[in-house]
Amino acid sequence: MIPVASGVRIWLASGHTDMRRGMRGLALQVQEGLGRDPFVGDIYVFRGRTGSLIKAIWHDGIGLSLYAKRLDRGRFVWPQTVDGVVSLTVGQMGYLLEAIDWRNPQQTWRPQSAG
Repeated sequence: MIPVASGVRIWLASGHTDMRRGMRGLALQVQEGLGRDPFVGDIYVFRGRTGSLIKAIWHDGIGLSLYAKRLDRGRFVWPQTVDGVVSLTVGQMGYLLEAIDWRNPQQTWRPQSAG
């Protein structure tokens, strides 16, 4: 997992992205397609057409990093909008990386009272 500080903003690029792109191509997409600066410390997350692969770019103040994750089964939950970006919290990003529906996570177990 990316060590994300509490003040870092996380953005999902809606739609799908050509996953052949590397750091430079994704940074260019952030600049031209989203109208944002990829070098200010925000994390930008992109999903491929099939939904089983995501890539994230992040500039930590020293350099640009690229993170990729492919699911063996299932798909990453992605917003339905076609253009723009969707903001996530650090907690929602954790759910996303675990292939849990970050829009409405459900607690499936509650501890029983000891009394």
